Amino acid sequence: MLAGSRSGIGFHRSSRIGPVSSLASSAASHPRIKKQQPVIIADALVPRSGHATFSRATSESMSTDKTNQSWGGRFSEPVDAFVARFTASVTFDQRLYRHDIMGSIAHATMLAQVGVLTEAERDTIIDGLKTIQSEIEAGSFEWRVDLEDVHMNIEARLTDRIGITGKKLHTGRSRNDQVATDIRLWLRDEIDLILSEITRLQKGLLEQAEREAETIMPGFTHLQTAQPVTFGHHMLAWFEMLSRDYERLVDCRKRLNRMPLGSAALAGTTYPIDRELTCKLLGFDAVGGNSLDGVSDRDFAIEFCSAASVAMMHLSRFSEELVLWTSAQFQFIDLPDRFCTGSSIMPQKKNPDVPELVRGKSGRVFGALMGLLTLMKGQPLAYNKDNQEDKEPLFDAADTLRDSLRAFADMIPAIKPKHAIMREAALRGFSTATDLADYLVRRGLPFRDCHEIVGHAVKYGVETGKDLAEMSLEELRKFSDQIEQDVFAVLTLEGSVNARNHIGGTAPEQVRAAVVRGKALLENR
Repeated sequence: MLAGSRSGIGFHRSSRIGPVSSLASSAASHPRIKKQQPVIIADALVPRSGHATFSRATSESMSTDKTNQSWGGRFSEPVDAFVARFTASVTFDQRLYRHDIMGSIAHATMLAQVGVLTEAERDTIIDGLKTIQSEIEAGSFEWRVDLEDVHMNIEARLTDRIGITGKKLHTGRSRNDQVATDIRLWLRDEIDLILSEITRLQKGLLEQAEREAETIMPGFTHLQTAQPVTFGHHMLAWFEMLSRDYERLVDCRKRLNRMPLGSAALAGTTYPIDRELTCKLLGFDAVGGNSLDGVSDRDFAIEFCSAASVAMMHLSRFSEELVLWTSAQFQFIDLPDRFCTGSSIMPQKKNPDVPELVRGKSGRVFGALMGLLTLMKGQPLAYNKDNQEDKEPLFDAADTLRDSLRAFADMIPAIKPKHAIMREAALRGFSTATDLADYLVRRGLPFRDCHEIVGHAVKYGVETGKDLAEMSLEELRKFSDQIEQDVFAVLTLEGSVNARNHIGGTAPEQVRAAVVRGKALLENR
């Protein structure tokens, strides 16, 4: 007997209850995410592409000729046609249909287990829901704005198909806990897809880092030449940022994976429901502990948008560098033509549209975060209609982050560094000045004195147009008699990067070691 079952009879799954779908278990590629897997799910929950694509229907294009509202008994006149369109959410929440059906199958299974439904009723409902899913995916389902949302559209169609049994499905639940469950199920799958894209992008960065471990370029502070680094080391900086993004999303997933279903409208239900069973069927880690919180909580959406905002900020910074590096003023890298576009008037242009758009799209995700925070800040317990406004910013944030990561994961491995130009740039701007100061420190001089000495040498170089490595020993000794012939080994680009041979340093040896660690990290996810 399943833990939490209220029946003394062991629960045997019907043959109509399908196996775990490919996406419901998609996070199996992320072993660090500890969770229950769903044991019941609508067939073909997610298409092969990884997520559903909708041509967003307008309320005007949807059927509005019926007024059989599920709550119409208390009302003496129909809802105003404009108000019906204004309050409906089906134009955007229809993308939750797979997860709504998934939750309904689990709910019906539980109701049969506790004796509220018969097994025959359960099987009829499940068959009807699967048929409706097929209709939706075939494009033959008629979405009705007068039915307000995805939940009532599916329930109404179910009743049309199977009769009065369809009206029993909503026993013991409310749309309040239903939608809270749907969003969590949907976002859980979205996070798994996003985690996969982060990993794919990180693999591309490791490929570049390993291939370009010895490729020297200037490192910048204040966008001015600072010290020589390797291109591989630079790629690994982005790898580190994405690792933190991954961890934040994993943590977010843990907190969202608590089941609100069973909270009903706000106070729970009088029916003998088995929430532990439904929790297991849907793959949640735990049952929500308070019904008021269960229907009104949107912390998980805010937390996701926060993590997504940080990730998009990282991608925006990366984009800024790619835009600079592809410019005629830098020419550090070349992007393949398939990631660029041209100009309608200037024939010579090759514009880095992908990184520019990712940089711009970060603002959409930041806006989603602020929108959700503002949405929730004034709401009393429990559910309020305000919460209908949670979906569009959440959907847009997830879509934007996933698509941006996908674009970068495709693009980064294809970047072609221009070695000679990078090296030439690293030779400008006195990038080895710190190395000369460190050389003098090793000769026994205080660092502040060394800093002053090298500053005078740089001033001389600016006046004469010579880099430090281009000065003669006689010229260098004008600034300190501690300088000897061996200084020139220090002033080379290779000498500079190789000297920083410690964990986290830019030395090629350390870059290769970091790549090994990075591969192990990805392998163990």
